[in-house]
Amino acid sequence: MKKIFTILALVCFVSLGFSQRANIKIEPMTPERLHNLGFPTQSVSTGLPVVGAETYVYLSAQNIGNTEPITNAVWEFTSKPAGSTADFTYPYADNSWAYFLADKTGAYSVKLTITTASGVDDTTITIYSAKYVGVGNFDGVPAQYPNCMSCHAAMPKFADIFNRWKDSGHATKFKRGIDGSPAYYSSSCFKCHTVGYNHDLAANNNGFDDVAAQLGWSWTNYAPAKPGNWDSLKTKYPSLVQFATIGCENCHGPGGEHALGGSKEKIAISYRSGTCGQCHDEPWRHNRYAQWENAGHSEPVWSSSFAQSSGTDYMSNSLSNCIRCHDGRGFINFTKGIKTDTKGMIQAQQTHIGCPTCHDPHGNDQEYYLRKIPAGSDTLATGEQITLGGKGKLCMGCHIGRREAQSFSQTQVTSAHWGPHYSTQGDVFLGKNAADFGTGFISSNHRYVVPDGCVGCHMSATTDTGTVTRDKVGGHSLKLRDEATGYEHVKVCQSCHGPQIQSFDDFVAAADFDGDGTIESVQNEVKGLMKNLAMALPPVGVDSISWQMIRDANDLNMRKAYFNYRMIYGDHSYGIHNTKFTIDVLRKSIAILTGVEVVDNNIPTTFDLGQNYPNPFNPSTEIKFNVPKSEKVRIAIYNSIGKLVKVLVDDNLTPGTYKVTWNGEDNRGQKVSSGVYLYRMETPSFQATKKMVLLK
Repeated sequence: MKKIFTILALVCFVSLGFSQRANIKIEPMTPERLHNLGFPTQSVSTGLPVVGAETYVYLSAQNIGNTEPITNAVWEFTSKPAGSTADFTYPYADNSWAYFLADKTGAYSVKLTITTASGVDDTTITIYSAKYVGVGNFDGVPAQYPNCMSCHAAMPKFADIFNRWKDSGHATKFKRGIDGSPAYYSSSCFKCHTVGYNHDLAANNNGFDDVAAQLGWSWTNYAPAKPGNWDSLKTKYPSLVQFATIGCENCHGPGGEHALGGSKEKIAISYRSGTCGQCHDEPWRHNRYAQWENAGHSEPVWSSSFAQSSGTDYMSNSLSNCIRCHDGRGFINFTKGIKTDTKGMIQAQQTHIGCPTCHDPHGNDQEYYLRKIPAGSDTLATGEQITLGGKGKLCMGCHIGRREAQSFSQTQVTSAHWGPHYSTQGDVFLGKNAADFGTGFISSNHRYVVPDGCVGCHMSATTDTGTVTRDKVGGHSLKLRDEATGYEHVKVCQSCHGPQIQSFDDFVAAADFDGDGTIESVQNEVKGLMKNLAMALPPVGVDSISWQMIRDANDLNMRKAYFNYRMIYGDHSYGIHNTKFTIDVLRKSIAILTGVEVVDNNIPTTFDLGQNYPNPFNPSTEIKFNVPKSEKVRIAIYNSIGKLVKVLVDDNLTPGTYKVTWNGEDNRGQKVSSGVYLYRMETPSFQATKKMVLLK
């Protein structure tokens, strides 16, 4: 009976742990998304819980408790401002979305009830509709209540933000525009470059257009854009200056309700890209958001391990702290030296890697307002400071291995994920942090000739307007291949490698490194080497890897080789980021497992069998040999009467200079006696025999 009760209790616990859970997502609505969805609202939205009065709010229903689909969604207002006639419109038959016009200022309490196969759940959120109040203190015009800076100017934290913002491109865009930079600047630009301008639905919410109408300012009296327009506006209409900018409320929502009592609930802070998308997603010209939507960053990886419990790495901002790189808020906090509490975090709380993750919208002294890695944190897992890569150093804040190769290889293999972790592009590009076998690794020159590293190639300009790959490669998509068409975006490579480079297959390897008899593209040679390394790892001879067998073997060199396999796999460029390093790491990892060590990656011109050293020897000696082309190579030891003693090498080898060690044992592992021995190298193209002497 006790056993049955325990089982029932566990079943109940599991059921409760994975039951349905309702969540309301406030959907950002960009001009392009609005066009694609076909909604008739003509109203963009930031996706914030604070919106401009007389604009639309878009909501979607989610079940974040388990994977069961929602079979029914019911939306209702539990409260709304006095006089509001707001009602829901359902664009889809399953009511998975709802939108409404926030027709009055105040709080709208929205309740969602969902039904799934497991049952029913509900949740409620509050959305605030408000009027705009303007920045205050912009361009020397003093703030007046309720301007934002009429209160926040006295707060050092906000004063610092304001002082960085006031000279930024965001702050001065309208000012520069109406003064003729660019010359084509017109009123069609105002909706993105001022506070609260109609976009595109007419709304009376004290935005720039409303204040301008009240004051009598009209663009028709100033057009065309030309020097002196700003000074005239500032002199005649100083109160309009506070709205004549991309200010606080463009990104944090209108401050009218917040100013009435200072409630933090009535102003918004978001690390998502929806606020940016209201202006940066109107292709063809304003296409940054469209590019980002095609990037992997827009759909971040989630793991329940991100909700870390207190421990050594909890809230550490180290490479072992997941949230530093898998959450936009976490990375922003990292750049500020702030730690992120993730206890109890769920996937619905995760912030994607978006515009504000990499760019500081308030401005700073960096080009494109890129965020800066804190001093002392711009290091590899080795502790070595990253000094190359230019703008790409920001990418390398995450795209590097989490573990130092030499020390981590000493640890026991515990799972298929053991190793450097994923996204090792920075390590490979720089030619660092592979598990060394005592000879180091050579490296290509990309790190020196591509000054901005990752950015220099992955953010090269996208394809021309009208092409099917526009915004799907290059730019903020960060992609160099469009999977749908197979197009590879290698135009940026042509400036150094020549116009003959039309795809990655045109980067032909210097030799048949994988030993399959054909000199192929760099990427295919690397893929072949990876297959060879996989076959050299347990179970030997099979194109798959058993981490359990590596664990049980308890062999340091085997763990190093496995670490290196995981590193090159995590890079995903198959040699493009650093061809020489990638090939060298793989070849030396294979060699250490097969007993044949790569001495020199330069391709020799002839076969050669060197004299062993030392000679005479005791207890071991090294034999060097050259292989100018991929062939089956056999090196064997014979006694003075020609009887086989030991086979040292019997494998397909790729071009290079190698060495192999004989420890004076025969094929049975028995020590041989002193005397003269012969060693012979045989390939289909070459044979040579030399003598050596073992002394005891």
